[in-house]
Amino acid sequence: MFKSILKTGLRNLWKSRGFSLLNICGLAIGMASAMIILLWVQNELSFDRYYPKIANLYQMWNRDKWDNNLECWNSTPKIMAPSLKLEFPEVEKATRVNWNQNLLFNIGEKNLYSEGTMVDPDFLTMFSWPFEKGNPNTALNNPTSIVITNKLAKKLFGNGEAMGKIVKVDNKDNFTVSGVMKDLPNNTGFSFEYLLPWSYMAAHGNMDSSWGNNSTRTYVQLKPNTNITALNAKIKNVTKKHSGEGQTTEVFVYPVSELRLHGQFTNGVPTGGRIEMVRVFVIIAIFILLIACINFMNLSTARSEKRAKEVGIRKVSGALKGSLISQFLFESVMISFIAGLFALLIVQLCIPSFNTLTRKELSIAYSDIYFWLAFFGFILFTGILAGSYPAFFLSSFRPVAVLKGSFKKVNALITPRKVLVVLQFTFAIILIICTIIIQQQIQFAQDRENGYDKSNLVFVSMAGDIEKNYKLIRDELYRDKIAVSVSKTSSPITDSWSNTWGFQWEGKSKTDKTIVNVYVSDGDMVKTSGMKIIEGRDINTTNFLTDSFAAVINEAAVKAMGFKNPIGQNLRYDTNYHVVGVVKDFIMESPYEPIRPIVILGPHQQYYNTVHIKFSKENATAKNIAGMEKIFKQYNPQYPFEYKFVDEVYAEKFVNERVTGSLAGWFSFLTIFISCLGLFGLATYMAQNRIKEIGVRKVLGASVTNITALLSKDFLKLVVLSLVIASPVAWFAMYKWLAGFTYRTPINWWVFIMAGFLAVLIAVMTVSYQAIRAALSNPAKSLRTE
Repeated sequence: MFKSILKTGLRNLWKSRGFSLLNICGLAIGMASAMIILLWVQNELSFDRYYPKIANLYQMWNRDKWDNNLECWNSTPKIMAPSLKLEFPEVEKATRVNWNQNLLFNIGEKNLYSEGTMVDPDFLTMFSWPFEKGNPNTALNNPTSIVITNKLAKKLFGNGEAMGKIVKVDNKDNFTVSGVMKDLPNNTGFSFEYLLPWSYMAAHGNMDSSWGNNSTRTYVQLKPNTNITALNAKIKNVTKKHSGEGQTTEVFVYPVSELRLHGQFTNGVPTGGRIEMVRVFVIIAIFILLIACINFMNLSTARSEKRAKEVGIRKVSGALKGSLISQFLFESVMISFIAGLFALLIVQLCIPSFNTLTRKELSIAYSDIYFWLAFFGFILFTGILAGSYPAFFLSSFRPVAVLKGSFKKVNALITPRKVLVVLQFTFAIILIICTIIIQQQIQFAQDRENGYDKSNLVFVSMAGDIEKNYKLIRDELYRDKIAVSVSKTSSPITDSWSNTWGFQWEGKSKTDKTIVNVYVSDGDMVKTSGMKIIEGRDINTTNFLTDSFAAVINEAAVKAMGFKNPIGQNLRYDTNYHVVGVVKDFIMESPYEPIRPIVILGPHQQYYNTVHIKFSKENATAKNIAGMEKIFKQYNPQYPFEYKFVDEVYAEKFVNERVTGSLAGWFSFLTIFISCLGLFGLATYMAQNRIKEIGVRKVLGASVTNITALLSKDFLKLVVLSLVIASPVAWFAMYKWLAGFTYRTPINWWVFIMAGFLAVLIAVMTVSYQAIRAALSNPAKSLRTE
């Protein structure tokens, strides 16, 4: 029986090679697209959820009311972790995880930077990181111990032994390698190549016991079966308890397993996050797979006349409906299997480019039995989904009607095939509209005035002897005409590394918790960055000795502080500062959000991490870079020279939206391409079915244009109907997406017109080829038998 079904299926595939090829191509592209998306989705859903103790791992969060909104944030005081472990029996383990640092590692003559962090010893056992060598229970107990990943071990020691070796960090402190971890997987929120013990930070005086300094992240491992609601009630006031009167910040625990997908809060309540993008891409995967299956259904039912007589004869010969359904489903699964193999090849070829685009490291686990079970299950599901309607449609023909040739419904207003074509193009038009609006949003934010001049502006991290030799470096940059302005600052101009609600000014309410970004400069930062002075002047300690206690504020700060005449106003922070200038608002954080109040403090703070350099336009950029490198290597020889262009770093702010837009664009293209494959097949079949009608019309004087329009108009009506259905769906989807941005583009009416025009143009080009070909055919051949 199986042999007979197989032979019949293969014979039918070969007999209709053109349609079979269209079916296989459409299904293969649709399946490959869905598989790549599902690999990405699986990676996202597994993010930080694979730790053995994940059910008991939580991150500490704060919440407080600002401007009548209940805000939540996950930076906490350094003292919180040991305090929780000491005061609450529900907390079994606790660890602080500092923000990543890029430190210099020295091994003999080898100098290289590596990114890592400082943690408490509990970190290794809480998250159960797999070790290649060493004991995670004791690896960080010594303040001079260091744990490194296998990747860093190879960088430092090649294939040699790393355990027990001495490494110099930051060109001053020696550490002993006490553990070598396996490299981190690509589905974790942690990113480090080394771990230093927290006690090292304390030993160097970088610890503080202030409950008002939210400067690190805190994780806890709770005892099994802990009542989370009861615990949150107990720990809610821990910051208030230790801070004294006036503190209003509350504390709560949040599951580590939810941080990636549900880490966004609105008015103190979790409202989503990354999960929204995951849902969108799951829907897109379903759409693309459905479109490919619809192609199969349309092409299979379009050939119904050729298969109808076969069905009629087999039924007359005694074949049961069930056996016919089995035959057609088998053919569908067979096509799906062939398409699946091609899809696997497409995925393998496309994964490197997809990884580059999404900055992931996805791969297919060919050695995993579960992958193959999922793969064949996916093929079977796709084959049955694609073949179900054609199987039931073809097997339902009545033998008498078929053999009389009266089984077809001619010119029916609504047919399943028309519904399927409308569905295909509805999905395609939705994706086209979404792609256009996403690109508009990216361009809208890019066109936003950033408030400073990014061109020819670079920054260098202040490491090693740069601070000590800063004046010499600056003077040589000026002398060699490499730079027109140099300024050292607390952070790059593209980032805010410090903020506070602790500023005091005249008229400030006791309940006012306006967050102000704090930026420190030694002077000339306005000149170096090209900020625009609105009132007053830049900080300049050369001409004004009191400018060590000067401050420059932005427009948002003027508004938040209620200053009518800001120049000369006093700001109280760690000491008194006087406002000497007001600059136009400039973007330090997200270009999609409102600009916060910013205060640039004078050099009294002495808190520097970055040197900004404005290149001279007299020299070529390459010459300026070469000269700059020579000077920095002269005065900081132990450290590799690294620099970044501000415009390139600023462009990184658009990466997530660019990835979303690029993916939406590619999936739109694939959706349209798959739909056009089906449309091309339907147009081909339609032209073949109406070849005699076309011949008669040509004999009666119809032109090629008339016949082409006749054959195309039915398809164009379906595309226009698709536009009508797709437009409100796409508008709602984009309205919800744009709601996540404070600074957003409007949804313009012409976007829908453009999307409709593109869809119609593509449909016309697809159908017209076959229509014109049919219209140009010789009527004598088609009417020869009449």
